[in-house]
Amino acid sequence: MDALGVDNDDDMGRLTLSAARTGDPDQDQEMTLFVLRERPGHTMAARQPGATAKTLGTVLLCLGGWLGTTPPAMAQDGQPQRLPTTTLGAGMFNIKVEVAQSPQEHAIGLMWRTTMPTNEGMIFIFPRAGQQCFWMKNTLLPLSVAFIDDKGTIVNLDEMQPQTENPHCSTRPVRFVLEMNKGWFTKHGFKAGDKLTGAPFGTPK
Repeated sequence: MDALGVDNDDDMGRLTLSAARTGDPDQDQEMTLFVLRERPGHTMAARQPGATAKTLGTVLLCLGGWLGTTPPAMAQDGQPQRLPTTTLGAGMFNIKVEVAQSPQEHAIGLMWRTTMPTNEGMIFIFPRAGQQCFWMKNTLLPLSVAFIDDKGTIVNLDEMQPQTENPHCSTRPVRFVLEMNKGWFTKHGFKAGDKLTGAPFGTPK
C-alpha cells in the first residue's frame, strides 16, 4: 500500500505537507500549510493560511513521505518489494510479516502484490509515534490494517479497498502499522484493545 507523507517531492501521487514558521517565537505554533498533489508532469498546490503546528503533527508521516526521499525504481516499474521477515503472535496464530523500516520501504509497502498467503502480512515500523495515515494507490490486494501502540495493543482497525486514495488513519499516535489480507482481523476475532506479541513490541511471540 502507499501512504500520505510530509515533504515528499516525488511523482508517485503522494499527498505532501510542508510548513513555514513565522520566525516569531511567540507565534511558533502558527504555520502556513501547503497541501501538494504530485503526479508525473503535473503538480497541484492548495494553500491553507493559519494552519497550526499541531495540525501538521497530526497528519505527520504516512508511508514514506519524508523529506528528500525517492522510492526505488522497482516501485515505479510495478515490481513488488520483498523484505526481511519476523514472526508475530496473535492469540493462537503466528503471523509471518515482512518488516518495512526505511522511508523507501514504507513508500512501496505492498504495492503491486497480486497474492499474499493467509497468515502473512507487512508491518511498518516508524521511528516515532505519530498519526499514521495510509492509502491504497498502486495496491492491488484488498487489505485490513491495524494501528498498534508500542506495547503491541491494537488501537484501531480499518478495511481498505484496492487502488483507492481515501486515507485510513490511526485514531491516536502509533509507531506500528500491520497490514493483512482483507478481513483477517475480523475473521479471527481481533478488535481494538487486543494485543499482539513479537520482537517489534519487545515481547516474546
